[in-house]
Amino acid sequence: MLKVIIDLNNTVLDHKFSIAPMLDWTDKHCRYFHRLLTQHAVLYTEMVTTGAILHGSGDYLDFNQEEHPVVLQLGGSDPLQMAQCAKLAELRGYDAVNINVGCPSDRVQNGMFGACLMAQPALVADCIKAMQDVVSIPVTVKTRIGIDDSDDYQFLQDFVQAVADAGCTQLIVHARKAWLKGLSPKENREVPPLNYQRVHQLKREFPHLDISLNGGVKTLQQAKEQLSYLDGVMVGREAYSNPMLLSEVDKLIYAQTESPRTAQQVVIDILPYIERQMTQGARLWHIVRHMLGLFQGMPGARQWRRLLSEQAHLPNAKPELLLQAMAKIQPVDKLTT
Repeated sequence: MLKVIIDLNNTVLDHKFSIAPMLDWTDKHCRYFHRLLTQHAVLYTEMVTTGAILHGSGDYLDFNQEEHPVVLQLGGSDPLQMAQCAKLAELRGYDAVNINVGCPSDRVQNGMFGACLMAQPALVADCIKAMQDVVSIPVTVKTRIGIDDSDDYQFLQDFVQAVADAGCTQLIVHARKAWLKGLSPKENREVPPLNYQRVHQLKREFPHLDISLNGGVKTLQQAKEQLSYLDGVMVGREAYSNPMLLSEVDKLIYAQTESPRTAQQVVIDILPYIERQMTQGARLWHIVRHMLGLFQGMPGARQWRRLLSEQAHLPNAKPELLLQAMAKIQPVDKLTT
């Protein structure tokens, strides 16, 4: 008989659609850009380690207020340090804190966090409890369906039961197992086969948990199909490489009636942000590198990418470069006349 403990005080974000935490990609500039395309999707930071937050010289918790709802993903396994960082995140205004139990890289394993923590559910539970003791925002977990040869359903079920007993009510499950040795992080996103049925089974066994699926979803139609089984869908690289996918999220996933922004409107709307950030020391390339796929599939998209790639990194590059690059895009009316 399965036992599920639910903390009724632990608020759950409306996680029907979220954009995955991606190291070196989903920084604050990327998240601001994505928020222009969807007002309702949940955004995630890159994974930030407890060591960086507590001992690093930079501000690893910086984000724009426009990003809400936004979740900090933490990498770590020391309950005290995880609690300290969760408290700092709450004070800064994050909407939730997520524990990384999914990254398979050697560097992450050496730091004793990421997917290797699936083998230590009691430690993950200790982190959850320590974090929940000091914050009122949700503490969530992003995990895999298994690791190495520990990839049967019972292993996953035992792990989920441990985090549920600790009071975690929201899980994001990457529907692939992780090979901790022998595969690169990129290969771990592609080689182990997807097993959506196992995530569906998990939802049936733990009906009171809020469970989102991650891995392999490339269209909003696929996302809607998964929402008939699960509470949410998390999309990663497809949202990054083809960002206009996000422009239909509010309408198709959240049933909003507002007209989505066009790609051209997004360019105009982000210019004031770019100007503000550049006065604070950001380089143009730091921001526009996230926008290279904005016009994907449109005539002129290659020229857009090339102009930004060749010139946005130059020391004297200005925001007006985006307007010059956008002029390479052929208007739809010219294509139909």
